[in-house]
Amino acid sequence: MQRSEQTIKKQVSQTGFGKGKAVRDSQNEEEKGYVVSLHSSKRESSRGPPKGEDPTKMAAGTSRIVRYILFAFFGVMILYFVSSSSIPRPKIPTTKGDFSWKGSTEGPAEGEFDGEKETHKTKGAATAPAQVIPRPSAAKPGAEHAPTTPKPSTGLPAPIPAGGKMNATFVTLARNSDLWDIVKSIRQVEDRFNRNYHYDWVFLNDKPFDSTFMKVTTSLISGKTHYEQIPQEHWSYPDFIDQEKARKVREDMAERKIIYGDSQSYRHMCRFESGFFFRQPIMMNYEWYWRVEPSIELYCDVGYDPFKYMADHGKKYSFVLSLYEYVETIPTLWDSAKSFIKKHPEHVVKGNAIDWISDDDGETYNHCHFWSNFEIGNLNWLRSPAYMDFFEQLDRDGGFFYERWGDAPVHSIGAALTLKKEEIHFFNDIAYWHVPFTHCPTGDQLRLDLKCHCNPKDNFDWKGYSCTSRWFETMGMEKPQGWEDQK
Repeated sequence: MQRSEQTIKKQVSQTGFGKGKAVRDSQNEEEKGYVVSLHSSKRESSRGPPKGEDPTKMAAGTSRIVRYILFAFFGVMILYFVSSSSIPRPKIPTTKGDFSWKGSTEGPAEGEFDGEKETHKTKGAATAPAQVIPRPSAAKPGAEHAPTTPKPSTGLPAPIPAGGKMNATFVTLARNSDLWDIVKSIRQVEDRFNRNYHYDWVFLNDKPFDSTFMKVTTSLISGKTHYEQIPQEHWSYPDFIDQEKARKVREDMAERKIIYGDSQSYRHMCRFESGFFFRQPIMMNYEWYWRVEPSIELYCDVGYDPFKYMADHGKKYSFVLSLYEYVETIPTLWDSAKSFIKKHPEHVVKGNAIDWISDDDGETYNHCHFWSNFEIGNLNWLRSPAYMDFFEQLDRDGGFFYERWGDAPVHSIGAALTLKKEEIHFFNDIAYWHVPFTHCPTGDQLRLDLKCHCNPKDNFDWKGYSCTSRWFETMGMEKPQGWEDQK
């Protein structure tokens, strides 16, 4: 014990501390733990350092550990700040001003306050409020940005016309089971076009829509949504149809493996699309329509309003794909069309497009038709006496059930006979896919301007089974540059 006390006194004297004074100076941090006073030296010395260990080395070891911890801490902090500063972080919305209201770029429209958007319904369908989705705030003017490659002007029309929107709607025939296929189409249409225009969307179904279908589709669409159940008389056999005869036809077509040859629902669908969709009560509120089916793709931006373009240029029907119809499904369709021509010559306009659908001035049908799963058209034309008389002739002849007439050749023949050919428009710049055919715009610069992501080699327009080349010839139009590379 005497030796230990002497050792401690020696350490104290080496640090420069005065005898009889407590430790006041922390000049040497390594010896902080050994500060003593002479008043307590005997009590402390009675414990002494562990046998065989030097207190100075103990202090040095403790100091090294502290230094290592500090170095590690500062290293982690430096890495954190470096990594955080290199990742852009969107502003987290905290106030009403940080929200982008669905359906408007200028603020909440009537009925959209408190996170709700008005959803219209008919015939007892339930409504589903759409959510207001918070989005990162736009960058403020003058904010610094990383260097970018300037993009040349595309020369396309302004997105929103000065005169406002047209009286138009999208229209989709779908069942509840089609939900997850139609939402893909909705996202394509909204992202490529409708997010700038907020046009309405009408859904038609031969059964009531369920709440999930309405809730999900409403949440994705920037315009108002409408859900209507088709009347039974528009989705059933008319009383003049011999159902036993129709059944035998289906059985025969099934044996011959004709596509949809044995399907009753497909026939009801084709008849409905040919003569009834535009007469539904909700559709009577509109002048223009754009038909959208499940699982389609729009490959390019649509940077202008096609409805307004058609109105401004006197167009009443449009297409993006055309092809030959299956002969086995329409053996007597042209016979019915000729009966219409004979009964109603007043409806067959001069300057029509009969040369596109017939190679012998109307004697026979060459089976060309516009593929109607995409079409933008004028509803007043479909509701006109000319088209309605045409449909009534075909409907009475029974080919929707005794054969398997599709709505595509029906619309096409009706348009070719009752419209001037200049009233029919080919949208080269609206890129579209519906299994199994693709319309990818012809023209390298056009595809770049429209931010297209389709492969031009997949373009069907100039292939042998397409009727689009024939359309250009009928119209006396020059084919776009580069069409030979897509044959």
